[in-house]
Amino acid sequence: MNPVPASQFPIPAARLALIAGLFAAVLLAVRITGLVLYPSALHADETQYWIWSRNVDWGYFSKPPLIAWIIAASTSVFGNADWAVRLPAPILHTITATFLALSANRLFGPVTAFWSFIVWLTLPAVWLSAAVMTTDSALLMFWSASLYAFIRLRDGGGWISALGVGAGIGLGIMAKYAMSYFIAGLVLAAILDPVSRRALLQIRTLAAAALAFLIVLPNLIWNWRNDFATLSHTAANANWDEDLINPGHAISFVLDQLGVFGPVLFPVLVVVLVWTARRWLSGQADARLVMLASFCAPAIIVVTSQAFLSRSHAGWAASAYAAGTLIVVALLMEGPRWRRWLVAGSVAVHTIAGLSMATLALSPALTEQVGMANAFKRVRGWPETAERLAEAVERTGVEAIVFDNRNDFHQMQRYGTGIDAELYMWVRYSGISSHAELGWSLPAGFTGPVLIASERPIEVPVLALDFARMDPQGEIRVDLGGRRERVYQLFLAQDYRPALRTQAFEDAIWQAREADAQ
Repeated sequence: MNPVPASQFPIPAARLALIAGLFAAVLLAVRITGLVLYPSALHADETQYWIWSRNVDWGYFSKPPLIAWIIAASTSVFGNADWAVRLPAPILHTITATFLALSANRLFGPVTAFWSFIVWLTLPAVWLSAAVMTTDSALLMFWSASLYAFIRLRDGGGWISALGVGAGIGLGIMAKYAMSYFIAGLVLAAILDPVSRRALLQIRTLAAAALAFLIVLPNLIWNWRNDFATLSHTAANANWDEDLINPGHAISFVLDQLGVFGPVLFPVLVVVLVWTARRWLSGQADARLVMLASFCAPAIIVVTSQAFLSRSHAGWAASAYAAGTLIVVALLMEGPRWRRWLVAGSVAVHTIAGLSMATLALSPALTEQVGMANAFKRVRGWPETAERLAEAVERTGVEAIVFDNRNDFHQMQRYGTGIDAELYMWVRYSGISSHAELGWSLPAGFTGPVLIASERPIEVPVLALDFARMDPQGEIRVDLGGRRERVYQLFLAQDYRPALRTQAFEDAIWQAREADAQ
C-alpha cells in the first residue's frame, strides 16, 4: 500500500491542509455555538465531573482525575455556565483529528491525512462526544498523540518521540483507564511487526515506561489511600456476577458500532482487519496496517467478549477508532474510484445526521413533534425540579433533604442552589458505591427531621427500616415532555439509624419483593 498518487488528487498538500483547517474552524464554531444555545441542563455524569472540578484532586470515586482538571481550567476562565463545562470537548476532538492527520501523513501521505482528519471530525460518535463532556474526549486526544509519537519512534525517532509515547500513555491513563488498550497495542505491535519490535527494544522504551508510571503514580497513591475506589468501580463495571453467556448482548454491541463508527466505515474496518490478519499469516501484510491493527483490534475484541460474557456500552471500544480511522481511510483511498466515494459519502451522511440531531437538541418542541423527547429526558427539567424541591423544603421546615439516587443528588448540587437545606445521600448498601455517598452520605445517628426525595419506589421499604419514623408528604411530578415525568415520593423522616446490611438483611429484602410481586 503506497501513498495515493498525486494525479488522482491534484490539490497540493498545502491547499489540502488549508481546506482542512477551514473545515475544522467552521465546524468548531458551529459546535461551540450549539453548546451556548443548548437549552437543556448537563447530564448527571457531567454534573458529577463539574463537582469534582470544584475540589481538584489526584483521583475520584469512579474516574481518574484529568476530566476534573480540564473542567476546572475551562470554568476558571469562562465561568460555570453549562457550555463552559462542555467547551473542552469539541476542542479536544479537533486536536485528536490533528494528531491522526499527522500520523496518516507520515504513513500514507497528505491525501489520506486530509480525509482522516475530515472523517474523524464527522464520525457519528464524535458528533455526540463533541457535545458532551466525557472522559473519552481527553482519552482519545492523548491516544492519538501517543500513536503519532510511536509512529515517529517506529520511523527512527529519538528520545523526544519515545518520551512523547510515555507522556501520552501516562496522561491518557489519567483521563481513563481504557488507555491500557494502547499498552496492549504496543505489545501486539512488537509481536506482529518487526519494525515496531526494533523500535521498542531500546533503552528509550524503559524511559518512556518510567515517565508514564511517574505521571500515573499520584493516582495510584490516591487509590491506595481510598481503598482502590476507582479501580474497584472500574472492575465492578464488568458485571461478571450475573449470567456469563449473553450472545444477544454481543450482537447488540456489534450493531451499535454502526452508529459509533458509521454504517459503512465499521463493516469496512472489520473486513480490513480480517484481511490484514490473513495476509499476515501468509507473510504478505502491509506492515503499517499490521501496526495500526494492533492498536485497533484489542479494544473491539475485548469489549465484544465482555458483551458476550455480561454487558458492554456502545462507546466502550471508542479507542479502537483512532487507528481504525487511519486503516479504513488508507484502504479506501486506493483502488477504484467508488472506494473514495464511500469516504466522501460517509462524511456527508454523518454530517447531515449530526447537524440534524444538533438541531433537534436545540428545540425541545421539535423533539416532541418527531417523537424523540425520551432521548433528552435526563437533561430536562432540572431547574424546575429544584424549584419544586425548594418549595417542599420550605413547606416542611426541614434543614436537610436526602436523595436515594446519586444522579438527582448531583443535579441538585448544581441546579438546586435555591434549596435552603443541606443535601445528603442515602447509603443503600454496606459499602460506598458512588462519589455522592463518599462525600455527602447522611451521617448515622442524624436525629433531626429530614425530607426524603425518593425516585426509587422499590427502595422505600428499605428507607423505612433506616428511620425511626417516616411519614408520607405527597409527591412531586415534573413534566419532561413527550409524556415523560420525573417523579419523587416525599417523606418526612426522623432519627436515622441505618440497619446493618448483612446478607440475611438483603435476602429478606429480596424475599419481600418477590412476595409483593406475586
